[in-house]
Amino acid sequence: MTSAQLVNLKGKSVGEVNLSDTVFGIEPNSDVIFDALQRQLANARAGTACTKTRSEVSGGGRKPWRQKGTGRARSGSIRSPLWAGGGVSFGPRPRDYTLSMPKKMRRLALKSALAARKESMVVVKDFSELKEPKTREMVAALKSLKLDGKTVLLVMDFVCDTCSMAERAARNIEGVKVVNLNDLSVKDLLHYQAVLTTESTIEAINQRFSGEPAARPLKARAEKPAARAAKAAPAAKAPKAKAEAKPTGEPVGAGHAPPAGKAKKAVETESPAAEAKRKAPKKAGEAPGKEGAEGAEPEKEARTKAPRKKAE
Repeated sequence: MTSAQLVNLKGKSVGEVNLSDTVFGIEPNSDVIFDALQRQLANARAGTACTKTRSEVSGGGRKPWRQKGTGRARSGSIRSPLWAGGGVSFGPRPRDYTLSMPKKMRRLALKSALAARKESMVVVKDFSELKEPKTREMVAALKSLKLDGKTVLLVMDFVCDTCSMAERAARNIEGVKVVNLNDLSVKDLLHYQAVLTTESTIEAINQRFSGEPAARPLKARAEKPAARAAKAAPAAKAPKAKAEAKPTGEPVGAGHAPPAGKAKKAVETESPAAEAKRKAPKKAGEAPGKEGAEGAEPEKEARTKAPRKKAE
């Protein structure tokens, strides 16, 4: 950890103050400083510049003269942008110049600016030696600190009792600007030739910028009621399929499909009652069964195949 000389308002050394390496010991990042300065200057613009077009300027509703026959150039309105007192073409309109920048980049830019101005920084113990809040008292103190004739940025945390008195004594001096630590900016650190601050302010800077902000914890994602109920209910086990087919004579159906590759053809069996009914003689007038139909087929086939006799 580096240190800086601590002096009183008369310019005499009274000790040292520690400077955090994470703030004053880093290599200044010029690119981030440039982006932060550009953002600050852009955000300071009001963006209220506005001009009137020919439709917004009062008057000009009548044609100045007729279209032809006068020898003059044709004209339709005295508020044309070509006329004095007319509207403005492509003039400025109200707009927003605001630029955004990530928080970590803003912190890095401020730390880089502080590290760049470390050599031109003057740290005093406090302003308790000021007898009264008068401008001449602060002018004498700046002269003792060899800061007269320079532009000075006075940075205070306004914790001590004498900070408000020092502000009143310095706010009327040309080239001196008093800022609160909470309002410290990159532009002010780069613009002024010297930075005057107190010991308590340096300690506040070390404490504020030494550690990075803690990451925000991620919120647990809320589960849907259906998913929550399915997760709580035990999973139902599927019944195991039987590997072997039933040893019955019934044909294998869709509900009793044996495993692939292991299926065997079921042997068709006939009950004794069905066999006796099939072999019983048929009654007269009853439609021929399977055997009668088989015997009638050859006779019919022979009748159809006999050649027809030619008519004489």
